[in-house]
Amino acid sequence: MLVFESKLEGMPQQYDALDEAIRTAKFIQNKCLRFWMDNRGVNKFDLNKYCAVLASEFGFADELNSMARQASAERAWSAISRFFENCKKKVPGKKGYPKFKKDCRSVEYKTSGWKLSKDRKRINFTDGKKIGLVKLLGSRDLNFYQPNQIKRVRLVKRADGYYAQFAIQADRVEFIEPSGKAVGLDVGLNEFYTDSEGNKIENPRFLRKGERAIKKAQRRVSKRVKGSKNRGKARQVLGKRHLKISRQRKDWAVKLARCVITSNDVVAYEDLRIRNMVKNHCLAKSINDAAWYQFRVWVEYFGRVFGKITIAVNPAGTSQDCSNCGATVKKGLSTRTHVCQCGCVLDRDHNAGRNILSRGLSTVGHTGTFGLEPSNAFGEMTTTLTGVILSGQVASMKEESNVL
Repeated sequence: MLVFESKLEGMPQQYDALDEAIRTAKFIQNKCLRFWMDNRGVNKFDLNKYCAVLASEFGFADELNSMARQASAERAWSAISRFFENCKKKVPGKKGYPKFKKDCRSVEYKTSGWKLSKDRKRINFTDGKKIGLVKLLGSRDLNFYQPNQIKRVRLVKRADGYYAQFAIQADRVEFIEPSGKAVGLDVGLNEFYTDSEGNKIENPRFLRKGERAIKKAQRRVSKRVKGSKNRGKARQVLGKRHLKISRQRKDWAVKLARCVITSNDVVAYEDLRIRNMVKNHCLAKSINDAAWYQFRVWVEYFGRVFGKITIAVNPAGTSQDCSNCGATVKKGLSTRTHVCQCGCVLDRDHNAGRNILSRGLSTVGHTGTFGLEPSNAFGEMTTTLTGVILSGQVASMKEESNVL
């Protein structure tokens, strides 16, 4: 599934209609959640049927497309099912009991309620909200895909305008020459990551660099009267500041992940639990600013696109164990050099990167994939956790390689 995004350009009354559609979607989602709370044994299909009841009771709900109403009910059921799954798995701590939506910024249409123009540069929304024909801005060309491949259209409101996201049913597969290389990545706060060869990538620290402008925008918001137009303008400026940093992080993660995947055939990295790590209030801001998880998501994505192997390694002991002899050398966070009795002296993160790579390769085993001809390149592989038997995955990899 591919997701293309284009900015919407329309008239002020069309933007007002978009806001009304988003508010209606939030209303239906909250109503479905209340219906589930008040009635025991309600399932997904009952929520879909309840959308028709809401449409008959409220005129503004009937104006929204029927499939858009069902999509809002599916959002409510997604939160409910996630809560049930956490209870079944006995997740420690809070289980994520569904909450009512306060700030909703999107509405989702399925296969009806909208129609693309012939040149695919405009989209017309035909439901009762009267959004009408709006222009699509951006470099994404939808002419490469058939209209029946577009399964969903999501309208998103951001600080700098409105956007349309197209969920397209298509697979992205690209082929590049095998490099015959494998790398282990150890992420950190001083450097974004240090690989098993000792190469370091500087941590960009986008939030730290833009924090001064954010604080200034926050002070302006706090000084404005609540409910006034000036406060609304100040909030919009603050939102744009945060949006810029978010886009900088994403752009950095996408480019760096693509570079790592295209340069190596096997990429091993730490399977970190970011949610637990940010509980340390002294490091929470720096950890969130580094965006390790976003980088991992894009590494896994490009691994599937280019048919490379990505392996999530258990991080326990990767900094303490010696990559040369395997002995455990206890050291605190302030100790940045690994010194072992066997004579191995390495940078702490370099030693961890070597341990991560060795653990990843021990999981993969001898698959005979290095130095192959292009016709026998890697097939599509999913992310692998250490300790998983890969015989079935390697077999499927060889079967798919001739197709690419």
